[in-house]
Amino acid sequence: MPLTVMLKANAQVKTPIRIPPIALLILMPFSFLNPMGCIQERILFPRQMAPDPIDTPPIHPTFEWKRERTLGGTGVAWYIPTLQAARNNPRPCVVFFHGNAEIIDYQSDLVLAYRQLGCSTLLPEYPGYGRSTGFPSEASIVDDAEYFYNKLLEQPDVDRHRIIFHGRSIGGAVAAQLATRHEPAALILQSTFTSVPAMAGKYLMPSFLVRHPFHTDRAVAAITSPILIFHGSQDRIVPVSHGRTLRDLSAKSKEVRYVEYNCGHNDFPGDDTQDYLTNIRQFLETQNILRSTDNP
Repeated sequence: MPLTVMLKANAQVKTPIRIPPIALLILMPFSFLNPMGCIQERILFPRQMAPDPIDTPPIHPTFEWKRERTLGGTGVAWYIPTLQAARNNPRPCVVFFHGNAEIIDYQSDLVLAYRQLGCSTLLPEYPGYGRSTGFPSEASIVDDAEYFYNKLLEQPDVDRHRIIFHGRSIGGAVAAQLATRHEPAALILQSTFTSVPAMAGKYLMPSFLVRHPFHTDRAVAAITSPILIFHGSQDRIVPVSHGRTLRDLSAKSKEVRYVEYNCGHNDFPGDDTQDYLTNIRQFLETQNILRSTDNP
């Protein structure tokens, strides 16, 4: 059945511009004048540019999960089950990680697209973003992601053997890091960079000064899960060479599928929304994650 959910701006809520962590890396040399690297954090995690949370989750039902971190702060995630999910009918679930100037409140289009496929969705928020308190870093983001992933495994309406990690931009780097700790049924990377040091080098920034390297390249080289990689051929923020390199490094993966669209970074997938959704569906069907035998 063709998917009809469009990944465009929702008229009811403002949709943030996705500004990847690398867009302002040209300014990074100045960040190290501060011994704590505060400016680097603001460039890599521009949460000040993210929209405000909305009063009520836009999709019903949505279950808000929280964790009180040992070192302080409260982590937040939204679990949005597909309507077919039940204890006697466990369904696949997508753990989705957004870009670095977004929050979980504005991911409705993708959630609805996955719901149409019969998949539930888990949206972990990044520390310091939206309702989540604390401070973002590679370590803190991945730590929260792992906590909520483990909580997801406890849900009786989730098929723990059919969990997909999907990340956009910096979210792909988070998804890949989590995949090195917990093998997903499939990994989907969208407009994702090979590493922050690789991007910093583009601006003559010494790689050893990068505090949050997010080595997606090393992660995919070790991952055996099937990988679907999307990238825009006109991406000026994370050049398409990064997507192609990630494809070439994924030698251990059971299957690697690579798709380019004629678009940039923030307008991905351009005019190819239906093809993008079809590629996801076909990939998940090929991996036996979406099954014709699932109860309707």
